[in-house]
Amino acid sequence: MPTWLATHTASLLLLLACLAQLSRCNQGKVNFREKEKQVLDQILGPGRYDARIRPSGANGTDGPATVRVNIFVRSISKIDDVTMEYSVQLTFREQWMDERLKFNDFGGRIKYLTLTDANRVWMPDLFFANEKEGHFHNIIMPNVYIRIFPYGSVLYSIRISLTLSCPMNLKLYPLDRQTCSLRMASYGWTTDDLVFLWKDGDPVQVVKNLHLPRFTLEKFLTDYCNSKTNTGEYSCLKVDLLFKREFSYYLIQIYIPCCMLVIVSWVSFWLDQNAVPARVSLGVTTLLTMATQTSGINASLPPVSYTKAIDVWTGVCLTFVFGALLEFALVNYASRSDMHRENMKKQRRQCELEHAASLEAAADLLEDGTTTFAMKPLVRHPGDALSLENARTCEIHMQPKRDNCCRTWLSKFPTRSKRIDVISRITFPLVFALFNLVYWSTYLFREEAEVD
Repeated sequence: MPTWLATHTASLLLLLACLAQLSRCNQGKVNFREKEKQVLDQILGPGRYDARIRPSGANGTDGPATVRVNIFVRSISKIDDVTMEYSVQLTFREQWMDERLKFNDFGGRIKYLTLTDANRVWMPDLFFANEKEGHFHNIIMPNVYIRIFPYGSVLYSIRISLTLSCPMNLKLYPLDRQTCSLRMASYGWTTDDLVFLWKDGDPVQVVKNLHLPRFTLEKFLTDYCNSKTNTGEYSCLKVDLLFKREFSYYLIQIYIPCCMLVIVSWVSFWLDQNAVPARVSLGVTTLLTMATQTSGINASLPPVSYTKAIDVWTGVCLTFVFGALLEFALVNYASRSDMHRENMKKQRRQCELEHAASLEAAADLLEDGTTTFAMKPLVRHPGDALSLENARTCEIHMQPKRDNCCRTWLSKFPTRSKRIDVISRITFPLVFALFNLVYWSTYLFREEAEVD
């Protein structure tokens, strides 16, 4: 036989052997899928498995069935202060043992069986105790699966969106921290039949890029919250989500504008006391703006019976603005009083001048008269009393006074209205700065104390 013919014959035989091997592999795969169907029919066929009966306890005993739970928080869309609720989307997983679902894995070739119909196997009757609304996700297919492992373990996984209640304490708002819980409990099975446990290791996972507009998720804690009722004790799991409110938003939107309004109201102290339209319009405008700001803040919060930190801030700022308006009323009254006093002084000076002129005229007549009396020392003329009073006044004014910086400084402003304005320019900023010191030290320290 020629060499080339032998070579081609050997190549052809090798090719036929590979095709036969590939055919056997494909035949094995087809048989493997058929085996899965046979296993499902074997363990879930009619008369073989009853989904109404709960699994047995540990090691096949009559004890309670143990269900281990873990969740994956995909997103938290909002935390509403008015309705006191929050919305969360999560992947919820349960795992338990069911001895009736054991099957042959054919040497490890069947890792697990997958179902999408939860009604075919027994399911724990877990419900979310603080749920307000919830829905499943069905796009494109229902986001749920059940895996049955060869040793009888069942894994149930589903993606759901929930709106949960979150009672809040807003005494420190907006310097507060809130704790929102997620409670999961058994509805019908008592702890004698069903017990929920957190999965060992890491029972709660949170997506890494979780973003909230006004809060930061600081940490989360898992715990148990079994409840006792008239019908028995029910197993319950709880996860507490600790949120810290982002203060930068409120600093820009509330605190800084309120400070600016208070400072603008102080501009009235630097205007002339006779500029009545300017000072009145400035005081009324700042007061109305501050009242509108306060109403807008309260509209975004629930009506609670206690005082919040933001209420203290807006209330004091509103008081300062209102005080600036009242200060102008006092200045206006003092200005009119100063004018009245100035007019009285002018009239008094004019009367004194007229009286002095009349005395001089009377003296001239006496000097020109033919009859004179030597009884002048016994007669007191009206001018003598006035001269004595002026002498006493001069003596009083000539007495040395103690040096007083405030009195010396205030003496530069002769009218009371001007003095009130000058004192207000110093008093209002000092009192407001003192209030800020007390406010921030009180609420920031109280926040740290609550965290500890």
